[in-house]
Amino acid sequence: MSGDPLRRWKAAGIAATAVIVLSLPVYAVREGRQRARWEGADLTPAFTFVGRERCSECHEEATEAWRGSDHDNAMAPADSTSVRGDFADAEFEHGGITSRFFMRDGRYFVNTEGPGGVMSDFEIAYTFGWEPLQQYLIAFPGGRYQALSIAWNTERGEWFSLYPDRVIPPDDWLHWTRSAQTWNGMCAECHSTNLRKGYDPETDSFETTWSEIDVSCEACHGPGSRHVAWADLPPMARPQVEDYDLAVPTSGITSRRQVELCAPCHSRRTELGDYDHLGGDLLDHLVPAVLEEGLYQPDGQILDEVYVWGSFVQSKMYRNNVRCSNCHDPHSLQLVKDGNDLCLQCHRAETYDTYEHHFHEELTEAGEPNEGTLCVKCHMPEKPYMVVDWRADHSLRIPRPDLSLQIGTTNACTAGGCHDDETDQWAADYYVEWYGKAKRFHYGITLAAGRRGDPEAGPQLIRLAEDSLYPAIARATALSLLQGYPGPEATRAFNAALQDEESLIRYTAAMSVGSPDPAELVDLIAPLLFDPARAIRGQAAVRLAAVPRNLLKPYQATALDEATAEYEETMAYSLDFPFAGHNLGNLYLAQGDTARAESYYRRAIGIDDLFVPAKMNLVVLLNAQGRNDEAETLLRQVLDAYPDNHDAEYALALLLVETGRSEEALEWLTRAAEGMPARTRVRYNLGLLQQQLGRVGEAESSLRATLAAEPGNLDYLYALADFYARRGEYRRALELADRMIATHPEAAIGSQMKAAIEQAIAAEGN
Repeated sequence: MSGDPLRRWKAAGIAATAVIVLSLPVYAVREGRQRARWEGADLTPAFTFVGRERCSECHEEATEAWRGSDHDNAMAPADSTSVRGDFADAEFEHGGITSRFFMRDGRYFVNTEGPGGVMSDFEIAYTFGWEPLQQYLIAFPGGRYQALSIAWNTERGEWFSLYPDRVIPPDDWLHWTRSAQTWNGMCAECHSTNLRKGYDPETDSFETTWSEIDVSCEACHGPGSRHVAWADLPPMARPQVEDYDLAVPTSGITSRRQVELCAPCHSRRTELGDYDHLGGDLLDHLVPAVLEEGLYQPDGQILDEVYVWGSFVQSKMYRNNVRCSNCHDPHSLQLVKDGNDLCLQCHRAETYDTYEHHFHEELTEAGEPNEGTLCVKCHMPEKPYMVVDWRADHSLRIPRPDLSLQIGTTNACTAGGCHDDETDQWAADYYVEWYGKAKRFHYGITLAAGRRGDPEAGPQLIRLAEDSLYPAIARATALSLLQGYPGPEATRAFNAALQDEESLIRYTAAMSVGSPDPAELVDLIAPLLFDPARAIRGQAAVRLAAVPRNLLKPYQATALDEATAEYEETMAYSLDFPFAGHNLGNLYLAQGDTARAESYYRRAIGIDDLFVPAKMNLVVLLNAQGRNDEAETLLRQVLDAYPDNHDAEYALALLLVETGRSEEALEWLTRAAEGMPARTRVRYNLGLLQQQLGRVGEAESSLRATLAAEPGNLDYLYALADFYARRGEYRRALELADRMIATHPEAAIGSQMKAAIEQAIAAEGN
């Protein structure tokens, strides 16, 4: 096969980064600004935790409101005051396993399937949560506490499985005895105060500690030692200090700052280390998920368990300075008002709490209050997580049935529990009848197009990424999708994003931007080594890991070493998760340390044998070393577990071609092309393989399809011209050669192809 096109599979396992020609930014100015911000920061304030008893001495009202709250009941030792489940020899059957809950000597136990599938008795150490469900933690060797996947439904008073539609075998990462259910890393951070995970990668064990077992005062207000010392002074002796020497002020602050106080727990995120409860830039502590496919719907509605922050920051409420405490009492967590009165704090009742606005009667036909009149039913639709925990979408969006028809998102009318038996078209028709046709463009249309890989999506993604009127999380998502659309305009968008005031924008740009010239990459990324946010410094270190050291100025090289060490420390913190081993494997592979990279890829796989990214990247590494049998085994493991993983199909097909098994490869490459219709390169490679195997009609169809999808693609023009020329169809080949010259005058291949065809035509005439 000419041009070695099928060997490009070697990059299949590594996240693609756009290769684009970048204009040089005024990087020196930006770098100086970032260094000044970083070096001027106070990174080590001397605060210590004192416990809520000291707080309650003065703040009795707040303490009483907090008692009995979900924060108070976030975690507790298992005893008669905390356990809500039925342990009176109650039995629960799921997946052929009958678990029994019982008491012995005043302690709580469950007999259930344990490690290796062996039925055993396990003592309950702690309760976890209060309502609408309660989970139970069991002590395991190595300092682990495992969360039982059978929970207690506090509303219905019954045991239930958190995975009702699945039977999870003991060797599965999701089994309650495995890492996905390990409290120390999965849950602990947000259910206790001053949590220190204490994971030791060398011994694969935990020494987890906390200052208070539940979510107490200092979880939000920060360690209180300075404030207590100030309060202990006689009133007349107290100095005038800012915020009464509180570590984290919670009054007189902006709405954004308050929302970000809640975000470390109420967001879908990757943690960068133990949270110090001192506030600051979110990306100094965590990396929040953007509107990723699988987590959010294309329009930003919640899909997976993403908690609240990611939806609320998309809302018009957030843009207008509404904050968590406008609706929730910060200590009891209860709503501050009932029903529509909550929304009518800001919205006029005579306009919005009327039939003319919501078009629902006050009473149902049965004479009951009609939930259709409630603001939250239309603007905050709920869906269940953990089977019984109904959570509201906090983006407070206008229902858009038209988007359901256009991009397949859900809407509050037909998927919010009200009109589940009706169609989206029905809802859309009523919407137009009541409110008129929706006129406002929604960024979900752009993100949906980017997810599909639509060729025309690039300019739309650029406009979204650059428009500061849109939520930062949506703009960052657009940037993450833009890496698939290289070009001069994308270059400009990435360059601007690297200097954006929003840290989430800078972080996403650092992940996504690329350049074929290492010197240009240094100019772009090196200033971020001095960014005030730890996540961004780490990402800069990753992006610069492979650049030649002589391209860095001495102070940049020093900063790179420091940022790399910081990144390694950050990933070491999370080595109980497979993603951390995978990320370190990527870092060391970029540095050329293949042995170390392989060890960390294998560590990730050891934690979760179904963690595909680590397997795919290990395949790349093994292939580069000629260890193709091992690479093939890994790819077949991925496909056994995930038969519809089209990237793995593609990689396996190309590996088989490389090892001389083209006939066997054809089946896998055909499946990959059919499964990824937007990936024209896959169809292109299929056409080349079909041509090599003599499947002339199929090859022509595949090559024509790729060219129809991208009419100006030089590779596709050449492939089809070559196809026709080889078969003596010179006129058709000549037409394609002319198109090559017209669309790519700078490329000599077009003229060379035309000359060869004309020579062949002349020879045929003779």
